Amino acid sequence: MSFRQIVLSGCSGGGKSTLLAELDRRGFAVVPEPGRRIVDEELRGDGHGLPWVDLTAFAKRAINLAAEDRRRMSSEAGWVFFDRGLVDAAVALEHATGGPARNLLASHDRYHERVFMTPPWPEIYVTEKERQHDLAEAIAEYDRLVIAYRELGYETFILPKVAVEDRADFVLRHLSP
Repeated sequence: MSFRQIVLSGCSGGGKSTLLAELDRRGFAVVPEPGRRIVDEELRGDGHGLPWVDLTAFAKRAINLAAEDRRRMSSEAGWVFFDRGLVDAAVALEHATGGPARNLLASHDRYHERVFMTPPWPEIYVTEKERQHDLAEAIAEYDRLVIAYRELGYETFILPKVAVEDRADFVLRHLSP
């Protein structure tokens, strides 16, 4: 198990990337969202691997990138915060294909037992070129993720809708022994 690898998951547009930037500012190791990196690359290319074009191809690529991120960060001594990760990508693939995420994840080490979920936050949600789904789709994804993390035995903490500094404090407080 990778006890020092923490996942920030939850609703698209819920403030994960902003929280990750705050944790980075505080000196923690951080890993940006695999999906956003894939979308950025696909938008510069032919776009065949975009989630709204081919969700299966996108999710498989996100799984590979998330696994590589974990390998790359495995020697970090302190907390490492991931904006999404393997579970999120496996849940996306399950949604696209019906194949159980649990089976795919069986060959991977678990993250830290505590996962921090950004809830739907309509007041800050925006669509953009990297995020073309609407809030209703984002909420459905959030619901799938909360269920999946809990079924996989993770302890989920729903982040409060507060300033990013307070969110970072919340995360760190819940990781303290």
